[in-house]
Amino acid sequence: MAEDPRVRLCFVCLGNICRSPTAAAVMEHRLREAGLAGRVAIESAGTGSWHVGEPPDRRAAAEARRRGIPMRNEARQFRPADFDRFDLVLAMDSENAGELERIAPSREARQKIRLLRSFGAGATGDLAVPDPYFGGEDGFASVFDIIDDACLGLLEDLRRGPLAAP
Repeated sequence: MAEDPRVRLCFVCLGNICRSPTAAAVMEHRLREAGLAGRVAIESAGTGSWHVGEPPDRRAAAEARRRGIPMRNEARQFRPADFDRFDLVLAMDSENAGELERIAPSREARQKIRLLRSFGAGATGDLAVPDPYFGGEDGFASVFDIIDDACLGLLEDLRRGPLAAP
């Protein structure tokens, strides 16, 4: 985690091996490109415990490598106490957002939950980042594009808000 970051983000999917580690890697990459890496702390987690301790899915890691983006992650499960550590908890779909709302210890904690794709260009309709786990490699490329678009929108939102120049 960066030293004394102004903003703390956690990306959350079901198992923390596909979508959320991809989002964390993409956001870190976009922040480095923008010269803002030290101002944001990024983690990822899953609502489920099936993959705790595992590395990212090999197909997600391969897609990240193809795009020149390092992906470092060891799957972990999101816990209610994590709400105290993050300013924004970014769910990959409504199922994960619902589970986060269920375990949120307070109204304030629930207000930190947003769908990542809500930051994407022209975000309307179904805002889920599809889960590529049971599909082929092409699904990982498509999900990567969706996540990249949403992360670019999130970066712009942060620039207008918490990362705005003083």
